[in-house]
Amino acid sequence: MNPLVSIITPNFNAEKYISQTIESVLNQTYTNWELIIVDDCSTDNSVKIIHQFLGSEAKIKLIKLELNSGAAVARNKGIEIANGDYISFLDSDDIWLPHKLEMQLDFMMVNKYVLTFSSYISKEEGQEKEVIVEAKKRVGYKDLLRNNYIGCLTAMYSVNKLGKVFFPLIKKRQDWALWLKITKKGYKAYSIKKPLAIYNNRSNSISSNKLDLLKYNWKVYKEIEKFNSITALFYMVQLIFIKILKQ
Repeated sequence: MNPLVSIITPNFNAEKYISQTIESVLNQTYTNWELIIVDDCSTDNSVKIIHQFLGSEAKIKLIKLELNSGAAVARNKGIEIANGDYISFLDSDDIWLPHKLEMQLDFMMVNKYVLTFSSYISKEEGQEKEVIVEAKKRVGYKDLLRNNYIGCLTAMYSVNKLGKVFFPLIKKRQDWALWLKITKKGYKAYSIKKPLAIYNNRSNSISSNKLDLLKYNWKVYKEIEKFNSITALFYMVQLIFIKILKQ
């Protein structure tokens, strides 16, 4: 029997993108999935757009949070009700390429991996230029302390082997903190070099303010990983150096 993949999609005011995100799931060559969309009190028309898909596709579920709580809470709610053997993540403004689930699931099952990711295409909003963000072949806990090498829109983990692993409740960088939580147990994350998703890099998105993100990197080191200030500073300097080299 083909394993069930639960896809977790937090939604907040994504009316411009949510249709193409859902359609990219509907277009998957692998069909045994459930899409759990968790709306974080949107004030635009995105929920109305989601409802248009609910009537024709029983595999799509919509959960509405009572209070605006952020992506970590929304994702955790999705994980809580997920029925899948595997859990994957797709934000409400990103897109999967059609073979994403099929290729990644086969990659995990053949090699018995617990956490995988892939390269992806990054597109700047309003621009034609596309950049391929190449995935490192394999990363462990110490690698991830230096930089978040795993694109959340490409990540998938095995519930059968890990159980349900939830996001730390921080506003930003919660995906990075989740990969650290998993790899800290001794697991490695393995990648598919082929791009399997498209990341829409929006100038007004929660991940676009780089100085603000550095603040949350520090928060992960200090509050999530419980490092002392010297160790946190050591990794922060490495992270900044890596980011500079990438530019």
